[in-house]
Amino acid sequence: MFRYTAPVARAREIGFTTAAALVVGNMIGSGVFLLPASLAPYRGTSLVGWTLSTLGGVLLAVVFARLARDHPAAGGPYAYTRRAFGDLAGFLVAWGYWISCWCTNAALAVAFVGYLDPFFPSIVRSPVAAALLAVATLWTLTFVNVAGVRAAGRVQLVTTMLKVLPLGVVGLGGLAWFDASRFVVTAPSAVALASDSLAVVTLTLWAFLGLECATIPAGSVREPERTIPRATIAGTLIAAAIYIVSTVGVMSVVPPDTLSATTAPFADAARSIGGEWLAKVVAIGAAVSCFGALNGWILIGGQMPLAIAEDGLFPVLFARRGASGAPNRGTLLASVLSTALIAMNYTQGLVALFTRIILLATLSTLVPYVFCSLATFRTTDGERETTKGRAVAGLAFAYAMVAVAGAGQEVVYLGFLLLLAGLPVYVWVTRARPVTTPS
Repeated sequence: MFRYTAPVARAREIGFTTAAALVVGNMIGSGVFLLPASLAPYRGTSLVGWTLSTLGGVLLAVVFARLARDHPAAGGPYAYTRRAFGDLAGFLVAWGYWISCWCTNAALAVAFVGYLDPFFPSIVRSPVAAALLAVATLWTLTFVNVAGVRAAGRVQLVTTMLKVLPLGVVGLGGLAWFDASRFVVTAPSAVALASDSLAVVTLTLWAFLGLECATIPAGSVREPERTIPRATIAGTLIAAAIYIVSTVGVMSVVPPDTLSATTAPFADAARSIGGEWLAKVVAIGAAVSCFGALNGWILIGGQMPLAIAEDGLFPVLFARRGASGAPNRGTLLASVLSTALIAMNYTQGLVALFTRIILLATLSTLVPYVFCSLATFRTTDGERETTKGRAVAGLAFAYAMVAVAGAGQEVVYLGFLLLLAGLPVYVWVTRARPVTTPS
């Protein structure tokens, strides 16, 4: 039977609060601050879509919680996929997830700079200056992570608390002006309602990416069998509640026509509630949100290849640690690639740059959800396996497949090419090893 083996002397520095903050912080990035504008045309149907996305997110969270409970292993989705389907499947999931990490880091650094526009417009609106500031932000947090898991965890906890505050203020403040007429379902038929609901699910599904993050640094989590499942489910539910309340609050305050055209829906809502000063506070909150999410994904981008390298499926440099115990070389390499991605595309402007990069990250994160949903049928403890558990896993698989389909042909195409690009790395790393199949 496949068993993950890790260094015996690894420090367990992450508890329940930090693990849950990692989930919430990585889920709540930059996108939630733009979603109300995207959802404005759908009005009441947006709530239907949010409900479906929340149910799908919770199903996936339960899947990861069960996998973490039965087989806590560093690497999360990679470790579960490898145990269920073998080395090659595990490698492909890990390869794609690692690519999504450093692509996401580049996108979050860019988004962080974009939210500073109310304060430093001359910098943000200059492609060169904005790109340099994004790179500087990326490397500042890279060195925080190089200092060790404990330092990165503290930054994640603080930034998660700070980012939730403006969302809560705008959301709860907006609910005080709740207007039911802005949430009528405008779809003319059941078919149109189903089509609109799927479109909203497609728009909101990526807001749940990151729910698996507590499973990845399992080697640094205290009591992982107990801590990771609780943190995964709690973090997902907290983020979902924040999403729905804040979106409803913004849509209650800002008229649909105005909302669909704005690039700063939360700032507009805050301006209506409390004036210009509150709009600036929310802009700061959006920047903090990106900053915190960037910190969390840099942490994951180092921990994921660490686990893979220790299993012999990634180059050995990813397994090397610094004096702090952090996987320094893997973290630094990911940031070099993120920097290169920003540099190659900076002339497009911030919005186009963000959109282009995030397309590269989306599918690579969804593929592990498909594999892990099916992995529960092969790896869970037979005594614990129930009809309910199988049903949850089956529904999670269906949701993940719908999410992949909703990502669009271009994303699926690019994601497939990126997965194939990892095959030469797999062949090179495993060239001297006999082919084995986990029992």
